[in-house]
Amino acid sequence: MRHQHAFRKFSRTTSHRRAMFRNLVTALVLHERIETTLPKAKELKRIADKLVTLGKTDSLHNRRRAMAYLMPINREHEGNAEKWTAVHKLFTQIAPMFSERKGGYTRVLRTRVRPGDSTQMAMIAFVEGKEFSALNATETETKTTTVKKTRRTARSTEAAVEETPAVS
Repeated sequence: MRHQHAFRKFSRTTSHRRAMFRNLVTALVLHERIETTLPKAKELKRIADKLVTLGKTDSLHNRRRAMAYLMPINREHEGNAEKWTAVHKLFTQIAPMFSERKGGYTRVLRTRVRPGDSTQMAMIAFVEGKEFSALNATETETKTTTVKKTRRTARSTEAAVEETPAVS
């Protein structure tokens, strides 16, 4: 039985695992979608959902709690250096998108198998993000055109077989 085994350990020490997930969730907040391994994405979903829930109530205490978890990223933003870009984006852009939603802020989609070690990769993204909607639209269009192309090639192959004269 798996009593008191709440999460995956990833064969890492506690400090390494915490740093890894801090980096991953910071990247997710900044870029709104990232690709990582499937087990890491599933664990990251728990952390990211808790941070979005924290961001829905904008208070000084919640901002400090988010600052304690998210990595301090120094980036130039329109000429002004903002030290806590990830926290600012979480509280001003991401959390307000989910003000009416009660949970399930992120989605994990399997993408490919990594060639080097055959690890299943996954894309984790916010459900209502603009980038994620564009990704779904392009995937749907790609699948549709692939099906149409395979049907065309099947028809053209059949036509070519019928037109080819039998050589005796």
